[in-house]
Amino acid sequence: MAAGPLAVKRSPVRLTADASLTITRLFWPGTDRARNVIERVDTLDDEQVRRLLDATREDFAHLHDGIENIFLAHYEQVAKRVEMPADATRERKLYIGACFTLEYAFASAAMFNPSMTPAIDQSGLEPGSLRFVMSLRAVGEGHLSSIVFRRGIVKAGGDIVMEPPGPYHEPLRRAEYERFSKAKFRVKLAELGVRDAIMEVVLRRLGERFTADELREAINGPQALIDGLLRPDSESAGFEWLAGCDYDIEASPEGSITEVVLFPICEAESQGMEDMRIVRFTDDDGSVRYYGTYTAYNGRQTLPQIVEMPELNVARVRTLHGRCARNKGLALFPRKVGGHYMMSGRIDGENLFILQSDNIHVWDEAVKVQEPQFPWEVIQVGNCGSPIETEAGWLLLTHGVGPMRRYCIGATLLDRDDPTRLLGRLAEPLLMPTAEERKGYVPNVVYSCGGLVHNGLLVIPYGISDAATGFATVSLDDLLARLV
Repeated sequence: MAAGPLAVKRSPVRLTADASLTITRLFWPGTDRARNVIERVDTLDDEQVRRLLDATREDFAHLHDGIENIFLAHYEQVAKRVEMPADATRERKLYIGACFTLEYAFASAAMFNPSMTPAIDQSGLEPGSLRFVMSLRAVGEGHLSSIVFRRGIVKAGGDIVMEPPGPYHEPLRRAEYERFSKAKFRVKLAELGVRDAIMEVVLRRLGERFTADELREAINGPQALIDGLLRPDSESAGFEWLAGCDYDIEASPEGSITEVVLFPICEAESQGMEDMRIVRFTDDDGSVRYYGTYTAYNGRQTLPQIVEMPELNVARVRTLHGRCARNKGLALFPRKVGGHYMMSGRIDGENLFILQSDNIHVWDEAVKVQEPQFPWEVIQVGNCGSPIETEAGWLLLTHGVGPMRRYCIGATLLDRDDPTRLLGRLAEPLLMPTAEERKGYVPNVVYSCGGLVHNGLLVIPYGISDAATGFATVSLDDLLARLV
């Protein structure tokens, strides 16, 4: 095994908070205040409404061309909650919609915990260059996390060139509610601690497949039977929490992935969408698509989610099920291994596992492959993104947590044919926070959600103390020499 420290080169490129990046969101002040706003608008004549609407358009001309569609969509959302004026003109609907719209700087606080994967489109590049797609955790007002995407190029020598972002559009809208499977829903409710007696009261009123609306109706219908049985702190929230987590979303067909913001839609995501691990996945038939696994957080519980992006303007969001689909940081392998889907994850909060399944949405089998061993990872270990295939085996970036909750990045090598077989691991961190990198919202952290290999270099994008994103490169051969 080779001796001596690994030469890790840090790039000067930094991605930091940017308050100029904004989207629009529904502003909801509550039912009583909403009625007051509508009553005030109703006192205006049509000419006053027209002038005020024109002034609003002019003041917010920096937003994208679809702003009127956003106003109308927000009008319709509010109209479902409170009564609107009869026979309102289009201008009045637009102005009411504007009153219930706000501009939100989704990356005003931080941009960190990145993952990168080779882009599907590699056209128009200089020889020796590679285009990549990157996901990032963006944090705005209220420390609310969303997921954004960037593109860039790795030059032959490892230099990073980022493409300009945006212009960002409103969060992708829900296109279609998923129909839930009663069998899968029952399993997930059991994992949440909902008792059989409560489950059956609700689920027996539903078909084998049902929508979120049908579930809510079933919950409200037998309320007399449920009253006194539910534990309000857990069971009563379980049904609604899971109900809105499977959905389809879409953007403009003309848009780019760099214009997309995945913003919380369902209750399970209400306090943030965290740490996507994006991977370019090649299926058995040679088709290629992006998958991204992330953690949904509602302020109390986490839920593992997966996004499938077969096209740039379509995303299918699904909850991961099964007894091993738990905790944070699940990362999908970039292809099947031995005919099975594979994932890496820390399903017990402490150790590293390899999961296997024939269904990408259901994970019931896992093998523990790595425990904390060295002082820098004495608290816990986990992955830092999807495994990377090399001739020597699957290279898995890891993170270890040590004293003072310091996060460092390490590396593990797994067998190509049997990823549950560990071939080697670094005894010392590959990357640890420097004096400059130790300062941030969460100090003493370097953390990645996935890197890539290009031209003999391992490229690692990494979060810096929950504040910014940096890049580092290291020789792949030198790293493998310490792992094989």
